[in-house]
Amino acid sequence: MSIVSRRFSRVVVCFALFLLVASFGAFATSVNINTADASTLASELNGVGAAKAAAIVAYRESNGPFKQLEDLLQVKGVGEVILEKNRAILVVQEQN
Repeated sequence: MSIVSRRFSRVVVCFALFLLVASFGAFATSVNINTADASTLASELNGVGAAKAAAIVAYRESNGPFKQLEDLLQVKGVGEVILEKNRAILVVQEQN
């Protein structure tokens, strides 16, 4: 194999790996903050553990469904950073 063909092969392999990794974002599931339970919130959201997930559910139960994503900022322990980290997968839909 020539040097050029080896380099080309490496570029092709690197590109294929890049596409594989990038495709995981395309299959990210959405999380409805009005219907997800604490376990789902803790496992799916970045920066949200069991305590924050429980606080989100408790807030929702006390105050009713979230109207917009920014309403999450009213939950103690949830700030701008957590909201922005998860904005791409969060949805707000009221239960029917």
